[in-house]
Amino acid sequence: MVKDIFYLGELFEQVQIQNIFRDGKTFVDCTPLAELSVIQQRYEEEKNGHDFNLSAFVNEYFSVPKSYSTKYVTVTGRPIVEHFEMLWNELTRQPEEGESSLIPLPYPYIVPGGRFREIFYWDSYFTMLGLQVSRKIDMIQNMVDNFSFLIDKFGYIPNGNRTYFLGRSQPPFYASMIKLLSEEKSKDILIKYLPLLEKEYHFWMKGAEQLDDKNISVYRVALMPDGSILNHYWDENDSPRPESFKEDIELARDVDDKKNLYRNLRAACESGWDFSSRWYRKDNDFTSIHTTEIIPVDLNCLLFNLEETMAEAYKLLNNNSSSEKYQTAAIKRKEAINQYCWNEPQKFYFDYDYVARMQKQSLTLAATFPLFFKIAANEQAEDVAKHLQTHLFYPGGLRTTTVSTGQQWDSPNGWAPLQWIAIQGLVNYGYNELAKDIAQRWMNINEKVYNNTGKMMEKYNVVTTNLEAGGGEYQSQDGFGWTNGVYLALHKCIQE
Repeated sequence: MVKDIFYLGELFEQVQIQNIFRDGKTFVDCTPLAELSVIQQRYEEEKNGHDFNLSAFVNEYFSVPKSYSTKYVTVTGRPIVEHFEMLWNELTRQPEEGESSLIPLPYPYIVPGGRFREIFYWDSYFTMLGLQVSRKIDMIQNMVDNFSFLIDKFGYIPNGNRTYFLGRSQPPFYASMIKLLSEEKSKDILIKYLPLLEKEYHFWMKGAEQLDDKNISVYRVALMPDGSILNHYWDENDSPRPESFKEDIELARDVDDKKNLYRNLRAACESGWDFSSRWYRKDNDFTSIHTTEIIPVDLNCLLFNLEETMAEAYKLLNNNSSSEKYQTAAIKRKEAINQYCWNEPQKFYFDYDYVARMQKQSLTLAATFPLFFKIAANEQAEDVAKHLQTHLFYPGGLRTTTVSTGQQWDSPNGWAPLQWIAIQGLVNYGYNELAKDIAQRWMNINEKVYNNTGKMMEKYNVVTTNLEAGGGEYQSQDGFGWTNGVYLALHKCIQE
């Protein structure tokens, strides 16, 4: 029984390879107008006909999804903050059932916009920052409960609520979402969601008990040389991504170990940084991607936060033994992050290649996560701040990395979530002027593009601010959930 469009074999492959749709994500988001088994049978019967037209066949048997770039038309001169308040409704989706790849959710939610017609995991935390400013606390609650539903259903939060995203998650911001909700309600929120926090933690730590000297990595955990355990990204699957099928097939054309390449591409999608030279083994060689061999500093900071959040929740329950267990785990992770990711000669945080047993050399904004989660010592924070000013600070804010590869998570692009992490990290250590300068530059480029186009974008060119951001497997998207959220949060901070 065919259960998803991406299991349609030759039909699926031909639609993607022949570019029936400009964006490979479109077809896997389509709704079939008949049973897939029937559609597959009709395709087999008709495909060899002399007048067979694949595009016409697809349009006959599938309903094409509309882009969520929204029907909303910006009113010229409308203040940007007012624009966001109007846009929340346009980006809201109600619970829905259907025969598409969409995984139904029980509560309303905010989508990013553009081609992104579903909820995305880590995007949603930064969207919630703006919802908090807009006092849409009920929507924050709805989104937290949707993610809780997904953890209950699958044991983790998928990349997004699509069946083709199953097998991977995204940067684990669920604990941060719970903390944000607790700010609006009470600390009892930590207790309420503790079982789900633990369930997500078990997903990330799956296989830890199997690690030994002969088996240094299982799923998302890796055994470090000193016996500590840190995490990396992974995906259960080692096949081309359905939503980027053609791109993956073409990249793998001259690669011997195609399955390994596909898994590493998928793991990079789990990181949210899809794609970046950060994951390359060789400079400017996309096929050298080895995400699953890399201990990312940001991922492990997020898991440190998850451990601390669970420790706090158990403390509220007066369960001291469980609280101490997770607090000890957090302390050990903090020590391991500083041991393996801090480079004392270069005075900066780097990812760590646990297979080669050496640090990566990509200088990226991931290094600001230890500041955001208060893992860095004061001296380390000072050094990171200097590097930001010297290497990543530009007219539009902070660029993501120091190299230009054509990938969207490299220079010259800046992204809202990383601006927020860096700015708040700097504030944590008293670098308020630098933080304010970055925030103002970022908000200025947001405003400039909005005034010129009436749109908020997914990413921005922060180096040459009169040019659009580029790179990646799709055109730059507008909407845009996390950009709106971060702008509102920064706007509020500057006003205060």
